[in-house]
Amino acid sequence: MKTATADDADKISIQVIERMISLLDTLALYPDPVSLKELSAVTGLHPSTAHRILNDLVVKRFVDRSEPGSYRLGMRLLELGNVVKSRLNVREAALDFMRGLHRKTNQTVNLSVRQSDEIVYIDRAFSERSGMQVVRAIGGRAPLHLTSTGKLFLSIDDPKMVRAYATRTGLAGHNKNSITDLSKLERELSLVRALGYARDNEELELGVRCMAAGIRDDSGKMVAGLSISAPADRLQEEWVEDLISTANQISAVLGYTSQQS
Repeated sequence: MKTATADDADKISIQVIERMISLLDTLALYPDPVSLKELSAVTGLHPSTAHRILNDLVVKRFVDRSEPGSYRLGMRLLELGNVVKSRLNVREAALDFMRGLHRKTNQTVNLSVRQSDEIVYIDRAFSERSGMQVVRAIGGRAPLHLTSTGKLFLSIDDPKMVRAYATRTGLAGHNKNSITDLSKLERELSLVRALGYARDNEELELGVRCMAAGIRDDSGKMVAGLSISAPADRLQEEWVEDLISTANQISAVLGYTSQQS
């Protein structure tokens, strides 16, 4: 008779975990309680096996038994999810993705958030090889209407809020390319909404162009902007797709799903 080994025990433990995850993933697909028969059919588990695992999950509150033979996800998952959310911030979620985008483009990648009428740069991935001096350090600020990320935030404001912003700031410009006229800004914001990303065409700094895409959290709120800054003659149109994809990946880490759009 073969004696059970530690490897055998490990394999059994892994198999049980895989079956638990399969049941939880299946329950997540259904908005209403699911019968044992349905869970067994979808996961391919024998009803007695599924029943045994579900009972253990019920005890630990990962699953609720809404009525005999019917199950749904439990509150323990929500509690753990809230713990994860409370410990996760946009900078931590973004950093590795920013580095990846920088390696792909060899240009400066910025992470910015809105504070009142300005954006604040909270992180950056760059190298000296980018060929562009970094003109806004981490912690630096810039007006919303002169930056690609700032335009993203303005584009989700209602028209009254945009007009109020223009009144407060006077739409002051930094150079000949700056947008200082409200009607022109409104047209620019309409374009941002249509495209799903924003640009800064040397409006903040002469010789520097930027493109930005929004980052959203699990509630669908835009919490930050991800932008690529490059010398004006080096910004490439094909980076838009990479930029949007990277911003979407960061949003997914924060809990945002495309169904929330």
